[in-house]
Amino acid sequence: MEYLDFEQPIKELEEQLQKCQIIGNESDVDVTDTCEKIADRLTDLKKEIYSNLTAWQRVQVSRHPSRPYTLDYISALTKGSFLELHGDRTVRDDKAMIGGLGKIGDQSFMFIGHQKGFNTKTRQYRNFGMANPEGYRKALRLMKSAEKFDIPVICFVDTPGAYPGLEAEERGQGEAIARNLLEMSRLKVPIIVVIIGEGASGGALGIGVGDRILMLENTWYSVISPESCSSILWRSWEYKEQAAEALKLTAKDMKRQKLIDAIVKEPLGGAHTNREAMFDTVRKTICKAFAELKDKPSDELVQERMEKFFAMGVYKE
Repeated sequence: MEYLDFEQPIKELEEQLQKCQIIGNESDVDVTDTCEKIADRLTDLKKEIYSNLTAWQRVQVSRHPSRPYTLDYISALTKGSFLELHGDRTVRDDKAMIGGLGKIGDQSFMFIGHQKGFNTKTRQYRNFGMANPEGYRKALRLMKSAEKFDIPVICFVDTPGAYPGLEAEERGQGEAIARNLLEMSRLKVPIIVVIIGEGASGGALGIGVGDRILMLENTWYSVISPESCSSILWRSWEYKEQAAEALKLTAKDMKRQKLIDAIVKEPLGGAHTNREAMFDTVRKTICKAFAELKDKPSDELVQERMEKFFAMGVYKE
């Protein structure tokens, strides 16, 4: 178990609890009351810490290496029924963007999402969750297939941004994302977007247009990462904490600004501390959102989706 900087008091109490339990198991000393007291203190401490997280601390939790990724959610939700589909039919198969068909209960869905790696080798294989243009074109191909067969779409967003390399720009990174925004806005099937980790820039928005936008409690969604914002404004990454606060990137900020529809509660300590509970919560939230959308005529669905995004922001004509 890895601990973040602000979780050190939690680490110390958990180590005390483990030692207490070991003493109880290896000796005749009754330490039940002591263990219960430590456990109660641990729960109170977690509640205190996690109810007062700063924006930067939530960014840190969203990047926790043990946090479940897109394939973890898909595997748990579909219970083995997932069939991954590959390629954009133009360049190649982008490993940072995955997609395919699967079922939640008796309902089929087209699942699409960014995929990060869990160690050095798989992070390189998945390009750290940063999709190339062919990744967004693959996503669009799968969405159009879902529309053809009247299958709803679920998008899992978790990326530090679209890949900014020269070759990605040469193959039309900006155009690929812009095309997705256009096509997703008028797709004639329900689209449910779930931000499960990082939601940075156009890389997130490229699969982020939907009828329901849901954010897990300890995630972030912004036009730029705190580090990049800090490097632009202060010419240094040292001000990333101030940048995180200024960007208003947390789930609560997004909900307050009416940029998302709902915040999905995480287990105490983050999604990685109780994966099964997190998967169950996401499944119930998706099923609830789909139940609200499934009977709407396609024209009404598209109209409401467009009005939803037209209403965002402040502008003058």
